[in-house]
Amino acid sequence: MPTPAKETSEPAEFGRRFAALVIDWALCLMVGAFYADPRVVAWPPVLVLVVLNALLVGLFGQTPGMALARIRCVSFADGGAIGMGRGLIRGLLLVLLIPAVIMDADRRGLHDRAAGSIVVKRPAPVV
Repeated sequence: MPTPAKETSEPAEFGRRFAALVIDWALCLMVGAFYADPRVVAWPPVLVLVVLNALLVGLFGQTPGMALARIRCVSFADGGAIGMGRGLIRGLLLVLLIPAVIMDADRRGLHDRAAGSIVVKRPAPVV
C-alpha cells in the first residue's frame, strides 16, 4: 500500500475533520443566506461548500474551518496542492457526507481516495 509523501505529517483524526466541516458549514450557511433563506431554499449553502472546497482546498490545501482545526488537505502522492479539479471532485463527494465517514486505515474518506488526497495535521506554529 502506498504511503503519503514524506513532507506530510500524520493523518488528522475524525474529531478535527468534523470540527472543520462544522465551521465551514456555518460559514456556508451565512454566505448562502445572502442569496436565499437556507430554511426555505437548501441548495445555496451546499453550492458554496462545493465551491469553497474546489477553490481553497484545491489551491491552498485548506478551508477556513481546516485552518482553525489546524489540518490541511494535500495530495496523497506528493504532499502538494491537489488542484481545483480534484478539489471539485472532493467537494462534490463531501456534500454527500457518507463518503466522508467511510475511512480506510490512513483515515482517508472515500472522497479523499477519489481525489487522491489526504487530510493531515498541521504542525503547531513556532512562537
